[in-house]
Amino acid sequence: MRLMPISMCQPGMRLAKKIFSDEGLVLLAEDIELTARMIRRLKETGISYVYIMDKRLDDMVVPDIISDDTLRYALKEIRQTFRQMMDRPNGKRGVTYPYISKNYHNIMNMVLDDLTAQPDAMIMLMNLSSVDHYLYQHSLNVCVYTTLLGIAEGYNRDELKALGMGAILHDVGKSQVPVEILKKPGKLTQDEFEIMKQHTEIGYKMLKDEPNIPLLTAHCALQHHERLDGSGYPRGLHGNEIHEYAKWIGLVDSYDAMTSRRVYREAMLPHQAIELLYAGTGTLYEQHMVQQFRDKVAIYPIGLTVTMNSGETGVVVDINAACPHRPIIRVLEECGEAIGSPYEIDLSKQLTTMIVGVNNESTEVPNAAGL
Repeated sequence: MRLMPISMCQPGMRLAKKIFSDEGLVLLAEDIELTARMIRRLKETGISYVYIMDKRLDDMVVPDIISDDTLRYALKEIRQTFRQMMDRPNGKRGVTYPYISKNYHNIMNMVLDDLTAQPDAMIMLMNLSSVDHYLYQHSLNVCVYTTLLGIAEGYNRDELKALGMGAILHDVGKSQVPVEILKKPGKLTQDEFEIMKQHTEIGYKMLKDEPNIPLLTAHCALQHHERLDGSGYPRGLHGNEIHEYAKWIGLVDSYDAMTSRRVYREAMLPHQAIELLYAGTGTLYEQHMVQQFRDKVAIYPIGLTVTMNSGETGVVVDINAACPHRPIIRVLEECGEAIGSPYEIDLSKQLTTMIVGVNNESTEVPNAAGL
């Protein structure tokens, strides 16, 4: 299978990995033949990349960072919770959401069980598996990525549950942001942005008195847009004034926003997003956190088509965990011509060979304006 931009998909291609609906149900199954209508619908719902079957890559394995059962359950619960909150505004005194605690503790137990069963798990793109409201998928992505980083950092299970709970509910305040702002197909005006920024304080107020939800979860909702240099919001906190968990969540939140397709821009690939995170090292994000993130993310995801400075084009078939930016490539073309006998190159051993293009485009990092 190969990871292909939806813009390059053609009718007749076969899907290599299933896609879920926003209720956790299988929308498109493996081996289904794509039609023009399906491709158009996937574009409309925000899917940027899909896995397509390719006989030259039948032996390639793309590991799932979490199981299908966890994905389905989590998406269903997140969707249900946010929709219930939209219907029950937090402005009313005494309003609580008692269903959050049990359901979200269940999600965290499932996520932790999946991740701890894979000691060498890497952060893989998760925006390929579901056709969903951006907010629901984003909440799950940030939870999974942040929890994986917490494992790498050495947090114990209780700490991981608190961190993951803060991550999955970090944007809960957006349930109270007007839909016309939340889904606006373009850049927000200054007034609209000021309203959007209120989601941090709203989320804090919604969670701080919730039974069986750690107060730290509420602080993660409040602080995840704070930045080291004080340029964040809502309070302009600096450095150690920001809780460590909120720093992790803020970093991952930025990454997932960049690697997700929005109505006003295309999704970036991991290597592009990582470069932009590095540009904020020491001013926006902690250096050791960015480094830990880079060491755990599959910068060039399995299945991605890449071009090398040697003129060869191939597909990433495996990740070197100790050196994620130097994957193993199965070469399919030389100088633009298909070859009869594909072969593999391990970039961790051939240090003069560099990736210079992805999906027939330069690896140049795009402008991040509007994120």
